[in-house]
Amino acid sequence: MVTQKMVDVFMSKKNLAVVGVSRNKNKFGTVIYNELKKKGYNVFAVNPSTTEIGGDKCYQSIKELKDEIEAVVIVVPGIQTEIIVEEANEIGIKHIWMQQGSESDKAIIYCKKNGIEVIHNECILMFANPVKSIHSVHKWIWKILGKLPK
Repeated sequence: MVTQKMVDVFMSKKNLAVVGVSRNKNKFGTVIYNELKKKGYNVFAVNPSTTEIGGDKCYQSIKELKDEIEAVVIVVPGIQTEIIVEEANEIGIKHIWMQQGSESDKAIIYCKKNGIEVIHNECILMFANPVKSIHSVHKWIWKILGKLPK
């Protein structure tokens, strides 16, 4: 179960890799990357298919960022997430955010078994302050429905 404390700890990290950034600015990985960047996070784009995203260097793997990052946001299919969490563990990352649609039971279990704090079934943009646009509405609805982490 995801708690508000887990979210707060994750959001306190300032050096984040975003895995699943795309050259297509409308893809959600790129939206997350750009929004976190605007909010003051030091973000690193990760996509093995390109070397640049919007003028920023793009890394092939989080392993290239071993000494740069504190946490990882994953925005790829679950089968790829399973590989990424193993790489995160290898380089000592202990905070993972699996954006909705990126989860897999196997990856979540792996994180828990290896002492990695994993957030899943939550949208990071509902918690990256200041929360704006549709994400603020989504957060308000979840609050009313009692679905926000406690």
